[in-house]
Parts: sequence; C-alpha cells; structure tokens
Amino acid sequence: QVQLVESGGGLVQAGGSLRLSCAASGASGVMFGLLAMGWYRQAPGREREFVATAGSGGVTSYADSVKGRFTISRDNAKKMVYLQMNNLKPEDTAIYYCQRGNYWGQGTQVTVSS
Repeated sequence: QVQLVESGGGLVQAGGSLRLSCAASGASGVMFGLLAMGWYRQAPGREREFVATAGSGGVTSYADSVKGRFTISRDNAKKMVYLQMNNLKPEDTAIYYCQRGNYWGQGTQVTVSS
C-alpha cells in the first residue's frame, strides 16, 4: 500500500513562490524510482487537471499553463517529489495532489491572492 502525503501549500500573493513536497511511503527506494510521479490540481467547480509529471528517467512534462513557472523534481533515495512554483497567479489557486500510479495524496491547498 503506497501512501502519499503532500505539504507546503499556503496563501501567497500573486508573483510569489511556493514549494510543494510529496512524501511517499510503502514502496522501496528502487521501486519508487521506477514509476512516474505527478502533480495535479483541482480548483473549485472544476475538474482535476494535470500540472506536471517526472518520469523514472528524469523526463519531465508540464501543462502549458505552468510551463516556465513551475518545476517538478524528485529524489528517489528520499522517496520525495517536489513542485517549485514561481510567479504564481490567482488562477493557480487550487488543491494540489500528488499522484503515483493509482495512488493519490490527500491534497494541499494553494491560494494565490491578487
């Protein structure tokens, strides 16, 4: 059973930065490194949407809306994945979820004020 726990959300003004973290448990370091890790978000009244993913080989991809502002990274030894968010905009306000295969974290709230 894999568990994912996000942290690092909060309230920030537009133009500010936040760094989200996701800690994984229930998988060995080797197994953790074999699967892609992703970040998704869900704003009020909207469906959950893809934000970024980091593959096992270090390949990353991003939603167009966050390209150039967000950076995903992972530390397989620590079983952690991060999302550095810069130049935040009010439309980035959402609950951010960590994802690995069929497993999801509980989410962390990010609120960007204008």
